[in-house]
Amino acid sequence: MDNKVLSRRNFLKAAGAGVIAASAGSYGMAAPANRPNIVVVLVDDMGYSDIGCYGGEIDTPNLDKLAQNGVRFSQFYNTARCCPTRASLMTGLHPHQTGIGHMTNPPGTRKHDKGAVGYRGFLNKNNVTIAEVLKTAGYHTYMAGKWHLGMSERHLWPLQRGFDRFYGILSGASNFFRPEHPRGITRDNEQIEINDPNYYTTDAFTDNAIKFIKEQKDQEPFFLYLAYTAPHWPLHAKKEDVEKFRGKYMKGWDKLREERNKRQIEMGLLKDWEMAPRDARPWDSLSEKKKDEMDYRMAVYAAQVHSMDYNVGKLVDSLKKQGKLDNTLILFMSDNGGCAEGGELGGAPLDRVNNPKYYGCISYGRAWANASNTPFRRYKHYVHEGGIATPLIAHWPKATAKTKGTITHETGYLIDIMATCTDLAGAKYPEKFKGNDVHKSDGISLVPAIITGKREGHKYMFFEHEYHAAVRKGKWKAVRHKLWEDENKWELYDLEADRTELNDLAEKKPELVKELSQKWYEWAERVNCIPKPGRKVKR
Repeated sequence: MDNKVLSRRNFLKAAGAGVIAASAGSYGMAAPANRPNIVVVLVDDMGYSDIGCYGGEIDTPNLDKLAQNGVRFSQFYNTARCCPTRASLMTGLHPHQTGIGHMTNPPGTRKHDKGAVGYRGFLNKNNVTIAEVLKTAGYHTYMAGKWHLGMSERHLWPLQRGFDRFYGILSGASNFFRPEHPRGITRDNEQIEINDPNYYTTDAFTDNAIKFIKEQKDQEPFFLYLAYTAPHWPLHAKKEDVEKFRGKYMKGWDKLREERNKRQIEMGLLKDWEMAPRDARPWDSLSEKKKDEMDYRMAVYAAQVHSMDYNVGKLVDSLKKQGKLDNTLILFMSDNGGCAEGGELGGAPLDRVNNPKYYGCISYGRAWANASNTPFRRYKHYVHEGGIATPLIAHWPKATAKTKGTITHETGYLIDIMATCTDLAGAKYPEKFKGNDVHKSDGISLVPAIITGKREGHKYMFFEHEYHAAVRKGKWKAVRHKLWEDENKWELYDLEADRTELNDLAEKKPELVKELSQKWYEWAERVNCIPKPGRKVKR
């Protein structure tokens, strides 16, 4: 037997995982004989500090319980935007390698198809999804929620990309109460109409996910991808949930950020760094009428998060009743940081907030997004920490006896999810699929970190969205903003001392900046990323 496989077998035994290695997975990890079910829960536009176990005041008892009985990652990253994150998560590749280097084409248009290899606006054929790979290892594959990886042609839909069952939206957002086509509901390959006056997407996504699992007739493992649209705009929540939070935000974003950061430090999640500056006017400068409006917007947002948590609890309870919870790995994360779209104080007039008649950028605004991402700089779209840092909770009772309730500070990012899933499934990540060459994944399994709290991570981690660029090596992170005229201007931060990115050390360490930026450009060339407007690209 291969020495690496043998060592991984011994590793699993030594870790007390309660699983015995049977065969080599695609990244070297030996797959357990009693392979786990795998559930990936992805939420939409939720900030780093919103949920209770990451410092938030929003009532999220079910996620908090998963954290108490699992492992929290303090330094896990997404790719700063909805669909590039989904592309990377689903394929184990950098988004540009999948054809979604920027955005997915909206319904009925090819708006984001730039004609360049990395920017077509839909998943290309040079990748495989987690569902496609795990099916080859005998897994059932289910999806509920937001797809956002291509919808103009049926071959781009979930069932054509490896899923056995699908219920959700193909587009990037919808009305929560009255989803209508072209942003309506699709069941498997059929677009359906919703006429239920009590309909709410977060509930429906969960109910159908549970239904898919219950309808499974054999004992083979399953992979579930549950991708909520909450708390993405429009601000839509049940009135009874909104009432739970109404008035709690009259303290304002300044006080809220202080309280959240204090809890983050006390729980050992983050160090006592100086918080990034408030990115809005002072709360006390608002009129009482405006304060009441902003309290309402944030209350609706909090209600969306709370409802999502309630639904995660429904799924967990169902798995427990079916006797499946102990050997199910649940991974929970967000697709990007809190969303500042809609302006400083939120998008759309107040009478459209939580009004089922309206869809669009009805949002809570930059001021609250800044609070959602406490204590970090910036938000969705950007590759400063506020845009790319996400909670990651890993819950797997059968395997986490030694790490239950702990926080790991090991780093990782989305390409590692494919590696984790294929290793546990004993699946082989292919070089070719359906006659097409498949890009090699750079992902590294998270399983050692989940079981022991430690792992060998990436020497470099790379990020790019809308020409915002970043590269991390160990504690060092170099960042470039798209609006800077000088393409060679990079900021440099020591994230151990300054993860809020306030002390730029670029002038003091020019050789390190040169190394990191050079590595980033090499990466950009390899993955079909356009580093700056006007650059020549592969077509």
